[in-house]
Amino acid sequence: MSLLRRALLTGGAAVLCAAGEGFDGFLAGVRAEARRAGISQATIDRALGGLQPNQKVIALDRRQPEFTLTWEHYRTTRLSDARIAQGRTMYAQNRALLQAVSAAYRVEPGVLMGVWGLETNFGSFQGGFNVVEALVTLAWDGRRAGYFTAQLVHALRILDHGDVAFARMSGSYAGAMGQPQFMPDSYQRFAVDFDGDGRRDIWDSRADALGSMANYLAKCGWRSREGWGQRVVLPADFPVSQAGRNTRRSVGEWARIGVRREDRGPLGNPEQPASVLLPGGEAEAGSGQAYLVLANFNVIRRYNPSDFYALTVGMLGDLIVA
Repeated sequence: MSLLRRALLTGGAAVLCAAGEGFDGFLAGVRAEARRAGISQATIDRALGGLQPNQKVIALDRRQPEFTLTWEHYRTTRLSDARIAQGRTMYAQNRALLQAVSAAYRVEPGVLMGVWGLETNFGSFQGGFNVVEALVTLAWDGRRAGYFTAQLVHALRILDHGDVAFARMSGSYAGAMGQPQFMPDSYQRFAVDFDGDGRRDIWDSRADALGSMANYLAKCGWRSREGWGQRVVLPADFPVSQAGRNTRRSVGEWARIGVRREDRGPLGNPEQPASVLLPGGEAEAGSGQAYLVLANFNVIRRYNPSDFYALTVGMLGDLIVA
C-alpha cells in the first residue's frame, strides 16, 4: 500500500516527502487515488497537470503568530466601524434574499451577516490561491497529510461535477473556498443551489453562498428565534470558576445569582440552558466583558471552533441588523 493511500485511509500525518517519496511520485499517487474515487481522467489531467508545491502555502502553514491576540484586540479589529457600515449596506441590498434564505432554513439574517462579514468581508475577499494547488502542497508537505489528501479528492470531485470552473476554484492557502470559506468536504455536505441555476456556486452567487451558510448552520442544530447570547453584567461576587462553556445553567438560575442585562431588561427564556463566558479571562469578571451564551453559540463554533470567533459573529450580526 502506498504512503498516500495509507495516509488517506487512516487520516495519519505521514510525511510523504520525508519518507523518500518525491513530489512527482506523490502526485502519481494522487492521480491513482482520484481514479479509484471515480474522477474522470480529463479532470485529473487538467487539475493536476503542471503543478508544483507552492512555497508560499508552506510558509503560511508553518508561520507562527508573533503574539496571541487578546480578546480586546480581536474584537476591536473585527468589529470596526467600516465593517459594520459595509454590513448594513449589504444587508439593505440583500434583504429580500436574506429573508428568503431565512424562511427556507429557519436561520436568522443576523447570524448569516456575521458569518459572511467575518469569513470574507461580505464576499469581497475570498482568497487568491488555486485550491487544488494549495491542497496538493499541504498534502505533500505532510503535517496533516491524511486530512489534506481527503480534501483534495473532494475538490477534484467538485470540479468533475462541473459546479465551478477550474480557473475560478480559488480560496485560502488552506483550501477554504468561496464566500462561506467552505473546505471541500463541507462544500460536498452543505453547499446548495439556492438560485436554481443547476450549480452550487459559492464563489459568485450570493444566493448560493448565503443559502449554503444557512444550510450549514441549520444542519448543525441552529434553533430559530433563540438568538446566540448577549453581553451581561455580573454580580461583584460572581464565582469565576463557574465561567466557561462547560458550565451550563438555566437562564433563570443565572438571573437568580445576579447576572443581568446591561439595560436591566429580562435575560430571556428562563428555561434555556446558558453559559457565562469571560473572553478576556478571569480578570474581566468585574469589568463588564462578560457574555451569557446560548445553544446557538455552540452552533456558530461548529463553523469555527473559537469563542472569540463565535462571539464576534454574534455581535457583528446584531449590530448590522439592529
